[in-house]
Parts: sequence; structure tokens; C-alpha cells
Amino acid sequence: MAGGNPSPRSETPLDLDADHPESMWRQCVDFAVTFSQVPSYHLILEGFLISWVVWLLVRRVSNRNKRLRAEKLTKEEEEELLAEWTPEPLVPEVDPNHPALHVPVVDGKPGKHINIDGRDCLNLATHNYLGFAGNEIVEKSAIECIRKFGVGSCGPRAFYGTADIHVYLEEKLASFLGAEQAVLYSYGFSTIASAIPAYAKKGDIIFVDECVNFAIQKGLDASRSKIKYFRHNDVDHLRQLLEQQANEDKKHPKQAKVSRRFLIVEGIYMNTGTLCNIEPMLALKRQYKLRLFIDESVSFGTIGEHGRGITEYKNISMDDIDLIMATLEYAIGSIGGFCVGTTYVVEHQTLAGLGYCFSASLPPMLAAGAFKAIELMEQDLGMFQQLREKAEEMHNGFEDLLGLKLVGERFSPVKHLRLESSRGNREEDKAVMASIITKAREEGIALVMASYLEDAEAHLPPVSIRLTCSTLLSLEDIRRASKIVHEICDNLFSPLETAKDGVEQQVDQIQPSESTSQFAEF
Repeated sequence: MAGGNPSPRSETPLDLDADHPESMWRQCVDFAVTFSQVPSYHLILEGFLISWVVWLLVRRVSNRNKRLRAEKLTKEEEEELLAEWTPEPLVPEVDPNHPALHVPVVDGKPGKHINIDGRDCLNLATHNYLGFAGNEIVEKSAIECIRKFGVGSCGPRAFYGTADIHVYLEEKLASFLGAEQAVLYSYGFSTIASAIPAYAKKGDIIFVDECVNFAIQKGLDASRSKIKYFRHNDVDHLRQLLEQQANEDKKHPKQAKVSRRFLIVEGIYMNTGTLCNIEPMLALKRQYKLRLFIDESVSFGTIGEHGRGITEYKNISMDDIDLIMATLEYAIGSIGGFCVGTTYVVEHQTLAGLGYCFSASLPPMLAAGAFKAIELMEQDLGMFQQLREKAEEMHNGFEDLLGLKLVGERFSPVKHLRLESSRGNREEDKAVMASIITKAREEGIALVMASYLEDAEAHLPPVSIRLTCSTLLSLEDIRRASKIVHEICDNLFSPLETAKDGVEQQVDQIQPSESTSQFAEF
């Protein structure tokens, strides 16, 4: 049309509003068509899930209401409960006569003699195997280090706690034992307890001798690995466990591929004084691809021509051992511990060893003392032969005590005296041993009962008196000590043996009566 009027609108379908009834009807039809195309199992699954969610919500509300109604008490009930309630003590009750509350006090250096509660005694109780704890040359080296570094490090190794003496000592230990690298810890117990979980993790399997010391047991706990104990030094039992595990691995090959196998032993066992049966274990290590860790806390510095432990004593290559752990607190006479092995293995502990990463480093003066002690070991090989001779003399003197039996190797610096027959009660056994220790101390001989955390030990050893040998003792000292202990045991056990023999003789002489014969028939 002229004049610019808009052209008439073309005829098109009616534009319907969304709220228009016809539009809504079309949407419903589309939904119905779409719904009919959905597979039936989808509908069933969605219906089940919706019903389950609704049921959980209703159940939760219902349980909460029931709990609130059940917990609602009257004022009288509340007061009655409060009157009856007794708070649990912060610590359990302890016997005031417990020996741990009345420890003997030592005055002076624990050398050949030790002063206990004012009494000077011959020392058969401390682990000063080579006499370095009071050695003047070792002391002089520690004093010189104090003047340079002071008495403490005040920081972990990675946080300004590493002094040059730490590095020198690590290099010295690695060289002495013929290993590539060593890592130094500030405490002997934490060395072993930290080294194991640095490698073994959850899902791994550890085969371990049932008589291992408590530090190893705590390392096993921290690893969260599956632990399989074999009988003490029993290679056949270890082989059985390995065969059983091999059969299990065949049933679960995927799990077997990702889990590792460890074997942990001691060179000389602290709890028994026996030497590890290492040679057949090495064959099992190769056959079953085990990682072998050895705790040489007792054997380091005591056996072998140069004091290098069981590897030297049995002529075993360091290549066959994955890790050696040991404390510096026994033969070396210092504080701390170390691990040696290949660089690839040992270096991992500087990142994963908890005792290394989070504890203040070993005080430099103690590291200097340990360094000097190892130098003295290298200079005087005769000390190891002297220790062996005196350990054998101690074995000869204490092996035939009345009422007691001696446990341990002849050449071991650690031995245990156990009762030949238990009294049937651990506390009574302790009382017998305590009486021997007390009488020996009165005669000037220092002995000690082996101490354990009885509720925490995986396999609690029998009650025993632990004997330790030192190069400071003379053969005459050892003979005198054994003579005194012999006299104590003769006086303590002879009456019991005499009474026992008398009762047995009386029983043999009694003729059975008619009534006893009747009971005997049953």
C-alpha cells in the first residue's frame, strides 16, 4: 500500500503463549512420548533409588526422635546418675612397692665397678662390652668436641642439626663395615623402630623371628605390614611360612605383584644371647626374593676378627644384606644408632626415617666419642679376642648353677639365667630372681633382671637375669662372681630340692590303702 503503511501480516500458524492450554497439552504429549521410549529397567532403578532415599530420610528422623525420647530423663534420674557416677582415673592404680618406683641409683661411671645406692659392686649388668663408656681417650675426644659445638645440636639433621662430625662418623661407619653409605640417628631405639617402617608399608609381608627385641616390634607395628613370626632360629618353620605364602600368592597374583617380602633377624639376639642361624636363611632369601634386615646391636663390636659383626663372623658379603641396623649404646659406649647399606637403600631414610627427620640430631660430643671408639677398635684387634675369652669364662662359671639354666652362646657377651622350673606364676618367678639379685648385690656383685613391657611384647620371654660381659673384667673377677652366685643358688634352691626328694621317698614308702586302690582303678 502507498503511503508507507505496513503490508498486511502473512497467515502463519498461531503463535501460542507458553501458558496457553494448547501449548501445555503439546508439552504433556511430548513428555509422554519421550517417557514411553525410556527402557523399563531405567524406570525401575530410578523408582527403587527414590524409594530408598525416602526410606532413609524417614528412618533417620524416626531414630532421632526415639533417641531423644529415650535420652530424656527426669530431674531425679539425672541426679541419681550423677551421684552414682565415678570418673575413671587418669592413670591406673599402681602398687606402691612396684620395683619401677624404687630404682637403684648409680653414682659414678659404669665401668668395671658400679656404685649402686652407695655400695661398690662388680659390674655384670651394663652393656659396656669394650669398656669405652669410661675410656679416657674417648672422653678426651668428646670434651674437645664440646668446646667446638657445645653439648647439643638443637635441631634435626635437615634443619641446621648436621655438624661435620656427623658426616665424618657416617663415613667412618660405612667404611668400617664395608658398605656404601651410613645414616646416623640420635637414639638407638628409634633407629630400629624408624628404619623398618621407612621401607615396609601396609600390604607388605614381614617374616620375623619371634624372639626379636622390642625396638624391632615397634618398627613392625609402625609399618602396618602383615607380620608372620617364625619360631626362634627355626629355619624349617620359616621355610613352611614362606611356602604357605607362595601358595597364597598363586591364588592372588595381582596382590602378590605389589606386595614386598622382608626378613628381619638379629645378629645376636638380645633376649636369648643366641647367634642367628643366618646361612640357611640367606638361601631362603634368594629363593623367595626377600629383603633381609639385620639388627646387629649386640653383635656389632663383639664378634668377628675386626668386630664387624655377624657378616664378618660368618664371612657373608654385604651384597647379600639389604640393611644393617645397630645401636652405638652397647659396644661403642655412646648414644645413638646407625644403618648401613647401599646408597640407594640408605639414602631413602633421610626422607622417610621418622627418627632421622623429626628428632634433634645426635649431640656432637657423643658422635665424636663414637668416632674415637671405632678408631680404637681398628687399632687394637686384640680386644675382640679378649672379650671372647672372658665371655667363654663367664659361660663356664655360670652354666651349672643349681636351680638355674644358662641361655646363650659361649662367646656371646649377653647371656640369660632362667629358672630350670617355673613356680607356675610369673610374679613368683620374678620374686625368686629378685632375691638372687639382692643377695648378689649385698656380696658386691651387680646383676640385673631382664625387663619387658609384658602387655606389649609379641612373645614374652621367660623371667631371667641378664648377664653381660666386658673386657674390663678379669678372669679372676668372673670366677669370684660365679662363685658368689653359686653359693646364693645353693642356699636358695638346695632346701627345696631336699624337701622334694624327701617327699618323693615318703610317697614311695607308703603302701596304698584299700580306698586309694579303689580310686586308682578309675
